[in-house]
Amino acid sequence: MMAPQDENQSQDKPVPKGAITISQINADEITFLANRFWAPDTANAHEAYNPQIIEDIYRKEICDTRHSLRRIMMLEFSQYLENYLWPNFDGQGASRAHLMSIVAMVNEKFREKVEVWKVFEKNGELFVKFFQRVLEACIEECPVTPATMREQTALLVFLNHCFNSMEVEICRNQAKRLVSLTMWACLQPKRREQELNQIPEWRKFWKKLQKRDKPELQEKLHWERHFLQNLMIKFIRILETIPADGPVCEETVRYCERFIEFLIDLEALLPTRRFFNTVMDDCHVVVRCSLSALVRREEGNLFAQQCLISLRV
Repeated sequence: MMAPQDENQSQDKPVPKGAITISQINADEITFLANRFWAPDTANAHEAYNPQIIEDIYRKEICDTRHSLRRIMMLEFSQYLENYLWPNFDGQGASRAHLMSIVAMVNEKFREKVEVWKVFEKNGELFVKFFQRVLEACIEECPVTPATMREQTALLVFLNHCFNSMEVEICRNQAKRLVSLTMWACLQPKRREQELNQIPEWRKFWKKLQKRDKPELQEKLHWERHFLQNLMIKFIRILETIPADGPVCEETVRYCERFIEFLIDLEALLPTRRFFNTVMDDCHVVVRCSLSALVRREEGNLFAQQCLISLRV
């Protein structure tokens, strides 16, 4: 985020376009809310935690503004994540607005290139529950509308940040269970046998993993091992809603662009590429992208470049 600047600066140093000034911060409704509920400077006078505040902020400042960068910047400047969202997150009991607000704040921190994960490291067990809810939201069935596509894009960007932060223990612990050899459980049996035959060491490891599985965890393990496959299937379904002609939802195009970026990053990382690449190929994602209507539309120029160059169709 650009450093706040006072509006009373000398005229030879104009306020940069898009900057938030100190006067604007002080007069903003978010600042008043922060002073009432979470700002560190007013800690002794805070009102009791009110979950409705999170609902109202998410609707008014994020959804109604179409995820306005300026409004999210204001929330980040107020330390909304550190002092209100995360301290009051309670896993499965938290609302969808609460979950998505945390996602939006994390994405903003990455955009601003500031420290992200320390706030979560204080309660790693709760992060496991939070991450699971993010995964569930990523593959849930939803209508293809501008509002839902903005949410799905935000979730996808957050997920990509996690995979690109595997040097951080809490991220690595969650990401690696989705991209290990066990994800080959979602392959067609003949394809899996073909891959295992190529590297005998992997077959040995595969047999050990099967013996290690606990019966009471079968449902959970099955869900995790099919997650990325199901995510790609969902992406293909959304991609195929884009017609060859006529109007197209800009948010759907943006989601598709972000999804290809996500695939490119998974392919670029050695810890994720080794086994994910086979699953992606088995889903025929690259072929489906190259045959989609979007690559032939003007709105799909970036998408086409990503597919045809970065994924080397």
